[in-house]
Amino acid sequence: MKVDEVKEIAKEHGIKAGKMNKTDLIKAIQNTEGNDPCFASGKASQCGQESCLWRQDCPK
Repeated sequence: MKVDEVKEIAKEHGIKAGKMNKTDLIKAIQNTEGNDPCFASGKASQCGQESCLWRQDCPK
């Protein structure tokens, strides 16, 4: 997913992107949704969240 798409999702959640990078934006979105802000934490292979919106972009 491109950064502009992530920024749009962040905006829908009331998050001001400012100068946040893609990883920080995704984590902020996860947190706002009440999910574990685990993006890019190295847990992708064991998280079990196959339907996660960020799954394809999450480093393994």
